[in-house]
Amino acid sequence: MRIRKAVFPAAGLGTRFLPATKAQPKEMLPLVDKPVIQYVIEEAVAAGIDDIIIVTGRGKNAIEDHFDVSYELEKILESRGKLDLLEQVRAISNLVSVSYVRQKEALGLGHAILVAKHLIGNEPFAVLLGDDIIDSRVPCTGQMISVFEKYRSSILATQIVEGPDISRYGVIKGRPVDSDDNLNRTYLVEDLVEKPPFREAPSNLAIIGRYILTPEIFEVLEQTAADQGGEIQLTNGLRKLLAKQKIHAYRFEGKRYDAGDKLGFLKATVEFALKREDLGKEFAEYLRSLHPSL
Repeated sequence: MRIRKAVFPAAGLGTRFLPATKAQPKEMLPLVDKPVIQYVIEEAVAAGIDDIIIVTGRGKNAIEDHFDVSYELEKILESRGKLDLLEQVRAISNLVSVSYVRQKEALGLGHAILVAKHLIGNEPFAVLLGDDIIDSRVPCTGQMISVFEKYRSSILATQIVEGPDISRYGVIKGRPVDSDDNLNRTYLVEDLVEKPPFREAPSNLAIIGRYILTPEIFEVLEQTAADQGGEIQLTNGLRKLLAKQKIHAYRFEGKRYDAGDKLGFLKATVEFALKREDLGKEFAEYLRSLHPSL
């Protein structure tokens, strides 16, 4: 079955970006001139996803408004002859079919996926986290769909993280499975650990915010106990799923930016701006004026 649907958990409080996120969702923070969530949804669409399911919470209405039609704005832009901006605004609302489901309490990523169960049905689906912006020639989700089509199992996106920072992630233990893959990008997962101590991490392969999941994940998440913080962790659910079926991990090609971290968000903003044809040259000159050695 083709991967047609993607879930975007967007019910978090965004406390790492307070006070900016006191009255607006963190997913709507602008990366240059587009909200973070739009980059991730555009990645899904470029990978062939037809239906987007955004899991929202209280105070997230701005997300729905952004992907809805804005008749008043369109009318003003048209009357003022700003047709290029009008085209951009209309493109957002025409981007893809978007549905919304409410997560009434922030009870973890596993719980966020569970509340989308009735919209997914009995088919494999993608999960994309808005905190991870991935710049790649082939969309990261598209790369993972290709791996899914080969192995027909759940696929976890991973990247190499060296040193103590590995303790900030879920980490896999696995072995390369494809003899034709000289870069060892695909692994058969043998175990998963959520945020292990640095010295106890089973590898340097950290799980990041892209998943292809089989529908059996819903049953195991329903049976997964909440952790000490009262949250249902997806990693714990995946360990239960691993006891029933194979899971593969894929070390994606591309560069990931942690947009859920202030420094990562700033890095992404600078690098994305430098790549823009309309901004890059002048912005680079400005940066050189601040630091002539650049």
